[in-house]
Amino acid sequence: MFLKNTYNALFSSNKVIYNSIKNIFGFYPGNVFLYKLALRHKSATKKKVNGLRINNERLEYLGDAVLSAIVADFLFKKYPYETEGFLTDMRSKIVSRASLNKLSLKLGLNSHIMSGGAQGKHSRSAGGDAFEAFIGALYIDKGYAFTKKILIKRIICVHFDMDQLEKTEVNYKSKIIEWSQKNKIDTQFKVVDQIGEKFQKQYVVAVIVDGKEICKAQDYSIKGAEKLVSEKAWVILESKE
Repeated sequence: MFLKNTYNALFSSNKVIYNSIKNIFGFYPGNVFLYKLALRHKSATKKKVNGLRINNERLEYLGDAVLSAIVADFLFKKYPYETEGFLTDMRSKIVSRASLNKLSLKLGLNSHIMSGGAQGKHSRSAGGDAFEAFIGALYIDKGYAFTKKILIKRIICVHFDMDQLEKTEVNYKSKIIEWSQKNKIDTQFKVVDQIGEKFQKQYVVAVIVDGKEICKAQDYSIKGAEKLVSEKAWVILESKE
């Protein structure tokens, strides 16, 4: 395996991404094509004969779930005496689109994003989307335990100041309410579904703007779901201004 990785890093046509992943995250990829897919923005979508859209959206979906689970586990163990509300707030701050966009830029991941043009590559959420998709690729390629180790040791403990995050307060729901009042547009936060039962129950909350659902998110409490969906909605609304 060492010889194969060394060969790929030196001679493979994918040597740039091999070396970049090694430099940024500290490991060589196994299936490099997963990571290349993770960096393919939807503006650079390829289509197969069967109509399958080839971009990073599916990996982003998976990476979002894996990232959220690992961060939740990390915070649960780091703060054994804090409330559910505190843990939800801290998780939201770490996995927020704004936070992941900055992280992607800081890591240099943005420079490897494949897009259909400058508009795609420099869209507000391209960096954060690519990072989540990268985590999805890492999970498939190396498994949960390895992904957790990389995220905690190479990302969370290095690039996030927990003490500073505790003091940072971003209320995206208030921002959305202020925006809707300023623009005289009806905006609602609505519970649209419930998943699971008893202690496993999760609430799905949607943000509905001018009668149209623009995004939704789920969490184990309505308040937590509102926090997550508010941040997503704010990114969407801000990008349209």
